[in-house]
Amino acid sequence: MNGKILSRLGVFFIGVPAIIALIFLSQFNHLAIHIVVTIISFLASTELFHIFSLNFNLKNKFLIASLTCSIHLVMLFKALFNFDIVYVDYVYIFTILFVMGKEVFSGDNFADSNARIVSSVTILTYAGFLWTFVSRLTFLAHSKEVLILFLTMVFFCDSLAWFFGVLFGKNNKGFIKASPNKSIAGFCGGFAGSVLSGVVCFLWKGDVFAGSIFKIIFLGLVIGLTSIIGDLVESVLKRSSNCKDSGSLIPGRGGILDSIDSIVFSAPVFYVLINMLYPGI
Repeated sequence: MNGKILSRLGVFFIGVPAIIALIFLSQFNHLAIHIVVTIISFLASTELFHIFSLNFNLKNKFLIASLTCSIHLVMLFKALFNFDIVYVDYVYIFTILFVMGKEVFSGDNFADSNARIVSSVTILTYAGFLWTFVSRLTFLAHSKEVLILFLTMVFFCDSLAWFFGVLFGKNNKGFIKASPNKSIAGFCGGFAGSVLSGVVCFLWKGDVFAGSIFKIIFLGLVIGLTSIIGDLVESVLKRSSNCKDSGSLIPGRGGILDSIDSIVFSAPVFYVLINMLYPGI
């Protein structure tokens, strides 16, 4: 337990300053963030490919990872040349059509075609398309404040869920079969962390997040829920493949997927809600 706490503290004191620095490197529509997101997308797709390969007979790991990465490369070029974001969606659609059409020429045995198509489309969607909604936040007028709000909501949801779970969750675990170590106390802590982050951002930048405080509390509750579900979804993927961690790249947390699962699931919801609750932000 002490080792895990030290690992988490190490990630906190190194990772949080690095993320803040990335957010404030806002040149070329946060080009630095787009580069990092593209790299993470590639790594996440390889980890997800590995998880699926434990269940299915998959091929062309590098191809699927490259196609996933291509979605973010288009987003990166948008940051430089500022063309219509719809082209990112077009590339995503093309990658899906490509992996489906590729099965026509895969050989004489199509016994594993369904598994390859479904797993490939899932990787393209999860590590590719859904992940672009983090990048889309960089094109909003108040991108710095919005990125800080989103990332702190997800981060504090995760951190306080873990902290409350350790302190108060011993006798209320096991009600979620996908992740038996999760507790009711942990979930309550997660919601509290996300809402608290929203309130702090509201007090810090009330001119940006204008209007009633209840809007940002509502946003915090929703992002708390999606962050928790995102973590549980990845637990289901790993449990189905009898895989403990998606990787070992990040000390104390496992792989890239283990660190971005809540972000991936929350980013599209946050993007839609922030534009609905705060038009023109």
